[in-house]
Amino acid sequence: MSEFKNRVFGVAIVKAVNANYNADFTHQPRTLPDGTVYATDKAFKYSIRNYLKDKYADEKIFFFKRLNQDVNPLSMVEAYEKLFGQLDFKNKPAALVNLLGCVDIRLFGATFAAKKSQKEKMNLSVHGPVQVNHGLNRFPKNEIYSEQIMSPFRNPGDKAEEEKEATTLGQQSKLREGHYVHHFSINPQNLATMVALAENATGLTDSDINKLKEAMRYGVSYYDSAAKAGTDNELLLWVELKEDAKAVLPVFTEFIGVTREENKTKIDFGQLRSVLEKCAHVIQKIEVFYQAESTQVAGLPETAQHVDLLTANG
Repeated sequence: MSEFKNRVFGVAIVKAVNANYNADFTHQPRTLPDGTVYATDKAFKYSIRNYLKDKYADEKIFFFKRLNQDVNPLSMVEAYEKLFGQLDFKNKPAALVNLLGCVDIRLFGATFAAKKSQKEKMNLSVHGPVQVNHGLNRFPKNEIYSEQIMSPFRNPGDKAEEEKEATTLGQQSKLREGHYVHHFSINPQNLATMVALAENATGLTDSDINKLKEAMRYGVSYYDSAAKAGTDNELLLWVELKEDAKAVLPVFTEFIGVTREENKTKIDFGQLRSVLEKCAHVIQKIEVFYQAESTQVAGLPETAQHVDLLTANG
């Protein structure tokens, strides 16, 4: 497999209509102090891991919840040993080779802090090539609403006699419309040190990148749950630099505007265009994946290749 060497910058946009893409622990859409709705990078990376786990059964995914026979989550050591057999706490290079055999660690890195006892413990840190920022809602409105829902069961802990006889009321909250913009960057050199330390370890490959791009296009739409119904992948912008390019591009999020025009979402990259044109001499390709029937894209350089999101995989 050929090694992937180019650095990449881009954005993945997630659309949520009457949905709750990434709730906080009170089950509300997450908000910044100024009221702007946002989602953590963990929500987006979870959708990627979940997609790769289901679509590529031959790939190992390390950071994903696994349950034991008592339906309790496995510890980090237990998860490692389920995938690779017994962990030798005295052999870090062997553990590193195994960890780099997991596609999610080759992409996002890992903090591996394993412990069985005071004498049996191991700490490894892998700096991941793919860094994903929190997703900010770039739609002008941040309209959150709540509604009551009823459970078919009563709460036996209720003390009042009339409450003991009633079913339980709950509440769910959703965002009327949001377009979460996750900026991301890829630097394959982040893995170089660790790959060099572990004999026969796997670095980032072209195959890894192709699978990542696919999961970035479809992972959120693929993940189906009651809370996330109405949440979909909307757009992926991929700006790949030439192999020897040293340029560092800024975070794209603040350069992007999202509005609604004539029943279509308009995503305007106008402010980003000047940045990309200044760096045109070091850019190998610009790809933008979206569904033209529901999304209008404006402001990208003329060299950008527009690809239909639904047919990108042929």
